[in-house]
Amino acid sequence: MRRLKPIVATTPEDLAGALGLSAVAAKEWQVQHALLKRLKEIVRRQEITHAEIARRAGTARTRVTAILNDDLEHVSSDLLIRILGSLGYRVRVSVVRSDSAA
Repeated sequence: MRRLKPIVATTPEDLAGALGLSAVAAKEWQVQHALLKRLKEIVRRQEITHAEIARRAGTARTRVTAILNDDLEHVSSDLLIRILGSLGYRVRVSVVRSDSAA
């Protein structure tokens, strides 16, 4: 049997490349995971139920549960921002030119 060589990805860009995805997809993952990390901290601190989060954000409880269990498939950054907003938080975005920009 042929042995598979593991690929070690140390950055989101490396991971996207290993999966055959673009660097743009990697940046989107970074944004979503930063939003998710903060959302999980807020939910833990506020001790709020998934049903209450869903009610406030106008989405399904099952969707909130999936998001808080790290399932971001078919989840937009807009939805994460809307959920954070429904909990009384605002998201600030900073845009800076990257060193690799042409």
